Amino acid sequence: MDLPTAGSTPHLAEVVPSALAVLGVPGFENSLGLPPCSAACVLLVDGLGWELLETHAADAPVLASLPRRPLTVGFPSTTAGGLAAIGTGVQSGEHGLTGYTFEVPGVAVLNALRWREHPGGPDLRERLRPEEVQPLPTTFMRSAAAGVHACVVSDAQFAKSSLTAAVQRGGEYVGVHALGDLAASVQRALAAPGFCYAYHSQLDQLGHLYGPGTPAWRMQLRQVDRLVESIVDDLPPGALLAVVADHGMVAVDATALDLDATPGLMDGVRVVAGEVRARHVYARPGALSDVLATWGAELGEHAWVATREEAIEAGWFGPRVSDRVRPRIGDVVVAARDRFGLLRRRAEPIESALIGQHGSLTPAEQLVPLVVAHRE
Repeated sequence: MDLPTAGSTPHLAEVVPSALAVLGVPGFENSLGLPPCSAACVLLVDGLGWELLETHAADAPVLASLPRRPLTVGFPSTTAGGLAAIGTGVQSGEHGLTGYTFEVPGVAVLNALRWREHPGGPDLRERLRPEEVQPLPTTFMRSAAAGVHACVVSDAQFAKSSLTAAVQRGGEYVGVHALGDLAASVQRALAAPGFCYAYHSQLDQLGHLYGPGTPAWRMQLRQVDRLVESIVDDLPPGALLAVVADHGMVAVDATALDLDATPGLMDGVRVVAGEVRARHVYARPGALSDVLATWGAELGEHAWVATREEAIEAGWFGPRVSDRVRPRIGDVVVAARDRFGLLRRRAEPIESALIGQHGSLTPAEQLVPLVVAHRE
């Protein structure tokens, strides 16, 4: 089976560099052609895929009425990688957050959202300092160093999280609690020159719980559209709002496979990480060829199965993969097709019970919108 390769669609990692270039921060390029502005906000709506927005445009009339184009998010199409792309301006092969969970050699399997050993282990902040796991200067640091004020408007509960320290350090953190103060904080930030990043998480949560496109998900999309309308209606002169997402989503179906209950699949396997739609498989010494053959035969047409080197060569992790990041990628990398899932009901009961999933290379997961509103 031929592996999918990186195409020509612009990447999510280009959004903040383009905004900062327009704001005059040196070292960045406006590759997306954003219009001139004196204040810019990138609002990331977790889980808002391009295909989902196009399908449910009637529930988001404001978003659907604004100029928009698709972006791709790279592999894996997951929140940790998307937030890191925003926070560093590079893809996963460079920033190093290569999955929802991945092995940091010699330490542990890291859950990048919770910053805990996966599954169910202790907090890893002391053993894996966020600034060492992701050592690149953030877009917020570079903005502030150039004298352009940068702020992060996001859930108050994430203010001191390790993921925030890894990919958003350097920005003023404005903690919010609901859509109302999210909108008000963005409006306040756009009233003065500078850069603002804002984050909304609930659409993704409902997609996981009920499935994307379900009534609950659509009702939340309507609230997101109202949020955007509130910001756009009060855009001051010279301000720009760019709405993006970190990934799309699919509902897994009955073809999903429980890895923990499939005889022989773990033979020669040392560790399995990743998530339901994108797995890193770390082989025991000398077992790579057997593991590759077993997984390829068992999964068949349900997934793309590649070695680390094949996945890197295909551009899954971006045009560059650093020596620091390379060992975090599985010896075998598995990306689900169609609505297939790679569950672990025993090791990951919560994640395996979710209906909506993401992480893989399908257009439903890879493509996200870039919606732009600008007031001259």
